[in-house]
Amino acid sequence: MVHPSRRIALVTGANRGIGFEIAGQLADLGMTVLLAARGGPAGRHAVERLRLRNGSRAVEPVTLDVTDPTTVRAAAATVADRHSRLDVLVNNAAMPEPAVPGRAYHPPSSCDLDTLRALFETNLFGVVTVTNAFLPLLRRSDGGRIVNLSSGLASLSAMSAEEGPFSSIPPNGAYIPAKTALNSLTVQYSRELREAGILVNAADPGPCATGLNPTGPRSAARGALVAVRLATLGPDGPSGGFFSDQGQVAW
Repeated sequence: MVHPSRRIALVTGANRGIGFEIAGQLADLGMTVLLAARGGPAGRHAVERLRLRNGSRAVEPVTLDVTDPTTVRAAAATVADRHSRLDVLVNNAAMPEPAVPGRAYHPPSSCDLDTLRALFETNLFGVVTVTNAFLPLLRRSDGGRIVNLSSGLASLSAMSAEEGPFSSIPPNGAYIPAKTALNSLTVQYSRELREAGILVNAADPGPCATGLNPTGPRSAARGALVAVRLATLGPDGPSGGFFSDQGQVAW
């Protein structure tokens, strides 16, 4: 059992990329971090890397596949037994790169429906599965925070502007709609949980260099900053918003 004053955070898909950096930065702030990953060995290896990096033992592996409700329920039961509550949930998990080759970026007219379903399974349905499983533990916190990792590409206003920042990006029928749906879900959770004091926001990490986007111009560590800020909001912080490290992003 952790010290009562130490906040407890769970990050999904945290064995690499932005999720790994979010987990590391939260641990650096003194939180107990539950590093969730689909595969046990991958998660344990990531935990050891973080422990070596920040010298803290307050990082624990949790096996959790957001598309498998059985593992999600088991993870929630494990967290309840070990810690009795959860203060921060970061829904970061994404599909593994081999599952989303160029098909995730086809235009709607040639969109592969299996890929579309798989992306929604992870980016939307998986978020619902994990959030609902951990909500009883978040309700036990004196300041629950939920952060959903989205993308600036999910902004309807930016994407539809003829002279906007994304005007040169080809139409996309799978990845972008899945993230836009996640934004909508974020707003609805924020409305439902407002009275409980649980703040729910979407984070745009920007175009980071990760497995999904190896040529991204910014580091995963920089991309993690906005999620960490939203995970550590005070009681008067915003809820139901969409934010990058530059401030609020238009829906």
